[in-house]
Amino acid sequence: MRIKRWICLCTLGIIIITSGAVRWATAKDFLIKQSGLLLIIGGVGAVILSIEKIIKVFISVLLPKQEEKIVDIIYQKRQLRWGPRIVAIGGGTGLSTLLHGIKRYTDNITAIVTVTDTGGSSGRLTKQFNILPPGDIRNCLVALAETEDLMKDLFNYRFKNGELKGHSFGNLFITALCEVTGDFEEAIRKSSEVLAIQGKVVPSTLESVSLLARGKDGRIVEGETNITESKMKIERVFLKPADCRATSEAIQAIEDAELIILGPGSLYTSVIPNLLIKDIQEAIKRSRAIKVYVCNVMTQAGETEGYTAFDHLEALLKHTYPQIVNYCVVNNAPVPPELLARYREEGAYPVSADVEKIQKKGYAVIEGEMIDSANYVRHNPQKLSALLINLLQRDLI
Repeated sequence: MRIKRWICLCTLGIIIITSGAVRWATAKDFLIKQSGLLLIIGGVGAVILSIEKIIKVFISVLLPKQEEKIVDIIYQKRQLRWGPRIVAIGGGTGLSTLLHGIKRYTDNITAIVTVTDTGGSSGRLTKQFNILPPGDIRNCLVALAETEDLMKDLFNYRFKNGELKGHSFGNLFITALCEVTGDFEEAIRKSSEVLAIQGKVVPSTLESVSLLARGKDGRIVEGETNITESKMKIERVFLKPADCRATSEAIQAIEDAELIILGPGSLYTSVIPNLLIKDIQEAIKRSRAIKVYVCNVMTQAGETEGYTAFDHLEALLKHTYPQIVNYCVVNNAPVPPELLARYREEGAYPVSADVEKIQKKGYAVIEGEMIDSANYVRHNPQKLSALLINLLQRDLI
């Protein structure tokens, strides 16, 4: 292994350091003191060199032909540690899609996630255990995970039979941790450690809140799932209670952020609910970060039926204030005809990019071909993230 020579050099270095230290501490003559200092410096150099060589020998034996790869990983980790401070606000598939791409650029990312989900596994666990819905939290944890694919698959695994039918393992895991620790935030932290995630995932609030929507026909519908299933055209959404408080981690992340991203995701049930929390609105208002709204690629039946990109932005502003964003990101890539037909059956259509209307409102527009249309029409995480990082870098110059 050619390791003996480096162990000997390390031992010699330690002896030289000791000898130099004794000489420097006991000698009265100035030149002898200086020679002691030189011995210390030389000994430290020998120790550092030998340790570096010993590590390389072990790597070459245990991981042959992967020395360069390991160096690249260490360099990449160091770069990510010093990456930009980014906050992404939303929920559902849209937020987790964004996180898949953003994590390639920084470890300093905080996902602030809505906690109003009432459907499926999350809704059942919320009712049974009186906890906040874990589903969107789980999706974001998996998106930021650095563990093996098996662990990610495990967290996303959904039981198909028996009493657990419909539940995902990740939701059950977070619920169990919440029961053990007695704290939802602590359960998220422990889950983050298990998945070795980059950055943080935090709920927008720790209070039990319900989402209500008033339709353009005057109807009031309560519950995220009920709102989505009603397919009514929405006039406004509300939180109950309206005075719920944001988590301290969410506020701190917003205050420290260099870039704040709203969306993509369901406009009325994933993005806006977080912004209805006054603490979060105020923190964004105080922040000097770049603020970006990522408009959805497709409309949603009822909820945003017939909406253009301007209509999405207008709804966001109606629920908040004019300075909530500086930029609006819109897709200008065409959707494949075969997918258009499938979405048309569900009452969903491509969002029209009425750029001039947005610009006349006073907001900068960033256009790009950002869709991934392999099986579904959604944002491509790599393309979207690259566009956002380029925007941040350009603004900082």
